Amino acid sequence: MANIAAQESNTFTGPAFRPGDAGYDEEIAGFQTAYTHRPALVVGAAHAEDVRAAVEYAARHRLPVAVQATGHGLSVAADGGVLISTRRMTALDIDPDTRIARIGAGVRAGALVAAAAAHGLAPLNGSSPSVGVVGYLLGGGFGLLAREFGYAAEYVRAIELVTADGRVRKLVPGDELFGAVLGSGGNFGVVTAIELELLPVTTVYGGQLVFDTPLVESVLEAWRGWAATVSDELTSTVVTLTYPDIPQLPASLRGRYVASIRIAYNGSAEEGERLVAPLRAVGDRIKDDLRAMPYAESHTIHSDPDHPHAYAATNAMLSELTPTALSALLSASGPGSGADAVVDIRHLGGALSRPSGTGVAVDHREAGFVVRVITGPADVAAAPAAHADIRAALAPWTIGHSLNFLYGAGADADDTQTRAGYAEDTYARLAALKGKYDPHNMFRFNRNITPATA
Repeated sequence: MANIAAQESNTFTGPAFRPGDAGYDEEIAGFQTAYTHRPALVVGAAHAEDVRAAVEYAARHRLPVAVQATGHGLSVAADGGVLISTRRMTALDIDPDTRIARIGAGVRAGALVAAAAAHGLAPLNGSSPSVGVVGYLLGGGFGLLAREFGYAAEYVRAIELVTADGRVRKLVPGDELFGAVLGSGGNFGVVTAIELELLPVTTVYGGQLVFDTPLVESVLEAWRGWAATVSDELTSTVVTLTYPDIPQLPASLRGRYVASIRIAYNGSAEEGERLVAPLRAVGDRIKDDLRAMPYAESHTIHSDPDHPHAYAATNAMLSELTPTALSALLSASGPGSGADAVVDIRHLGGALSRPSGTGVAVDHREAGFVVRVITGPADVAAAPAAHADIRAALAPWTIGHSLNFLYGAGADADDTQTRAGYAEDTYARLAALKGKYDPHNMFRFNRNITPATA
């Protein structure tokens, strides 16, 4: 393999690396540090032709292919095979008249938000500015304003995709692969560029309300009832966590178990203040930074960590969030449970419940909430067992999983959870298309869909 790679690496415009080469470790490094790809060959793709050549090379030598832009969503690490690194593919062009952005495979959300803001526009980005836009869209894309506008994948207008046969395809709505690619991760090939519709949003009202330990249960119950009353223009999340013992936090906060409500509202600050008044009435806050802000500052609403670290995550999409469900969740995840986890409950409904007609492979739209469970660096090894306990506690209300929020190796990457991300007929359709376009499962380092046999 090494000799073959050495002979053929000059076919790529970008750099190619093998184990032991200078730069190999840097090239395979990603945001996720709990596990990493260890490929036999890394191709640092500079453009779509590099991707096509790498896929063709892998097919010729019957090698599997992994893809990485930022390494946020890594779920199954490659051991051998070919890794296509798309982080250099950062071309980004915006047509302000059509509100269409053409986005290279390596573009990060923060770069897209900043470029769009210069034209008075915004994408339906998620909470982290360092996430790759393409990977986020391939998972469906749950954005800050999701209840008003729906899944971000529904705003994709074209996809440039290299399939297992080494062919570069331009997909548009109506093509049989278009909707299959959006929502299924990287199962059908390597996306080299996407055309995405932007929205005329320039400001957002939002931020966090953080409450101390004695109020956590009251906050959860108040938020649960309040969420049923708000309009689709408001998307909110409540998070429970124990503040880590790190120098970035004041000593008085370290080790405190808190509830944090995150608000994103596409409306006036005056109306936003009126809407959140019942939440403020729960009690005193450790933090209250709700404000009107330029959309370019929207990443501060969740303030996701921006440094690479180890983590694992699971989730459950719930039909409803009853008081009994909340109690079960707290028992399985709160202090004393043994699960040192960040629990993130996101309010669904609104536009998320209404299919757009684009055919994207995003199901379980009847869900009212999604509960994310994220385990940090110290407990990644124990995460599968802790996650299983929390999923079991929520089982009576669970209708499936969101593939956008599943990260982890071992038991947290099993086929059962992947299948539960889809309705039965959707999975059957995707498996049939997988059998047609990737029958040898070249693209399997993901939430893998098993190719259907003829």
